[in-house]
Amino acid sequence: MKKILLLSLLTTSVFAQKGVKLTHDEAAKRVEVSVDGKPFTAYIYPGPDVLKKPVLYPIRTAGGNFITRGWPMDPRPGERVDHPHHVGMWFNYGDVNGHDFWNNSNDIAKGHGGPFGTIVHTGITSLKSGKDSGELTVTADWLDKNGKPMLQETTTFTFRGQGSERSIDRSTTLKALTDVTFKDNKEGMIAVRLARQLEHPSNKPEVFTDASGVATKVAQMDNSGVTGKYISSEGVEGEKVWGTRAKWMNLTGNLNGENVSVVIMDHPQNVGYPTYWHSRGYGLYAANPLAPSVMSSGKDQPMNYKLPAGKSVTFRYRMLVTSNPASDVAQRKSAEFVK
Repeated sequence: MKKILLLSLLTTSVFAQKGVKLTHDEAAKRVEVSVDGKPFTAYIYPGPDVLKKPVLYPIRTAGGNFITRGWPMDPRPGERVDHPHHVGMWFNYGDVNGHDFWNNSNDIAKGHGGPFGTIVHTGITSLKSGKDSGELTVTADWLDKNGKPMLQETTTFTFRGQGSERSIDRSTTLKALTDVTFKDNKEGMIAVRLARQLEHPSNKPEVFTDASGVATKVAQMDNSGVTGKYISSEGVEGEKVWGTRAKWMNLTGNLNGENVSVVIMDHPQNVGYPTYWHSRGYGLYAANPLAPSVMSSGKDQPMNYKLPAGKSVTFRYRMLVTSNPASDVAQRKSAEFVK
């Protein structure tokens, strides 16, 4: 009888962990996301004293490996320590009515121009766990340098996981509280900063300059275990993907023996589809739909996207993290996403 009872309790415990579970820790200012009892990611909103925007951090594979860089939140040996504003997975832009939301951090380099904007979490309106998916809807304000809201954000995250696959859908609606212009600027828009193993091998030191002319040095590093490689839906590979347009991008690599593909998908209803890719070999993996002139080095006309007061625009993206073969999964999942 005791064996039967124990087996029943174990079976009940296993089934209780099945599915996608969201847990809000209000004191810690985070929503934990797990799949079948294993940590997947967390929505964190510690506030401007720690981060200048809410982010998803960290993000794990089905095998439990981190695809996101640890620094500056949880430094790991051998990581790069550049760009302190690159934390987890985020959504912002480099020039909104002249305000830089992208580069804002508590460690801004001396001489950086600004002015800076800050994205402040304002609430959780929906939190649902489920057998096949979990859903989180949050709100935030995009504040100017004086703390006045320019944009009101409503974002719904849909988290899924099954077997060796994990996915995050992000649907973000921005409502203008005043007339707003997103000026062509390479610093945007949805992005993730990758773990060192998913970077491209570093062949030489690099210097990257932001829209204000401020340079950041990115050193050459030990390439042991570094296996990242981009390939776009248009067949462009490696670091050549920067400044090209594509419906989706796939990054492949190996994390502690786990073969991994990280796919980011654009949606046909998004402004600027198919998006330009602001993706670098040193670990910045970003899609930027609003800067055709900058991203094409002047070949395309500027967009300078305008959103009048009271009007809204929605951006939809999907990230897929999988251990399955890369190309066929990207094609199939992209087709499902755009339906």
